[in-house]
Formats: sequence, structure tokens, C-alpha cells
Amino acid sequence: MPPKMDPTEEKILMMRVVGGEMGSAASLAPKVGPLGLSPKVIGEDIQKNTMDWKGLRVTVRLRILNRKATVEVVPSASSLIIKELNEPYCARKDRDGPAEHDGNISFEQVIGIARQMRERSMAKELRGTVLEMLGTCRSVGCTVDGEHPEDVTEKVQSGDLTVPDE
Repeated sequence: MPPKMDPTEEKILMMRVVGGEMGSAASLAPKVGPLGLSPKVIGEDIQKNTMDWKGLRVTVRLRILNRKATVEVVPSASSLIIKELNEPYCARKDRDGPAEHDGNISFEQVIGIARQMRERSMAKELRGTVLEMLGTCRSVGCTVDGEHPEDVTEKVQSGDLTVPDE
């Protein structure tokens, strides 16, 4: 039999969930059951805290201390970009393939997203993080200031578009 868990020890669980939707208790049970928590209550907490991200897949950090869980959303670059597009929510069950995002965001919005992602980026400068976000814009399928993200990337690299220092 495994040793008893120390209740004063802080446990951190990272999970990918669909924002605003109740995850199945069966998928949560193996993760939170051994910690003495109810999967149904944890699922409701996750649903409540991810309502701003309705329909998007986001990473959630669960901090468990003294059999109490706190839920914190850790958004990815793609979910931040899709949220900036202000597209209406559409149910996942209605689609056959992956979602297509054909909106347009401004270069200032890309810089704002890069500032949010700065601490998790591997780039030395904000300019490198902006280039990462432009690559994510390309993979999401949106345009930046009406141009293809690759063209904006070339402008940043050539110096035609300047990125502020931090």
C-alpha cells in the first residue's frame, strides 16, 4: 500500500480542458480521487473559472492544498489569438474538421499578446516573442493588419516594422 499523502503538501496538476464546458468526472477521477477530492466539484470549478474561454481549449493549473483546489487558467498563444479575434462561440460537435479562423488582428494586439506570453517564451527579447506570435497567427489562419503573417514577419525582420523594447 502506498504511503499516506501529507495534507499540508501543495500539489499542482496541469490539464487541458475546453473552456466553459463541464469535463467528465470519469476523466478527472484518476487525477484528483487519490488526493481526496470530488471529481464532480473540481469539474464544476473548472467550468466556472473558464467561462471567459468558452469553446477554446486552454490549460488549467489546479493547486491543491489541504484538500482545497484553486483553479487558474494558463492560456496558450493560440487561445489568446483566437480570443482577440472576437469570433462567436460555435459548438465543437457541429464541425467536421478543425476550426477555421479567418479574422484580422492589429499588430498592436500581437505585441500585447507577446507581452502576456513573454515569461513563457524562450526568446531573449520581446521582438523574438512577437515573431513567435506571428508564427502562431499563421497557424491559426488569421491575418495581421490585413496582411499575411509571413509578410509581417519579413517586415519585422527587415526593420520596416519596429517592436518596442520590453
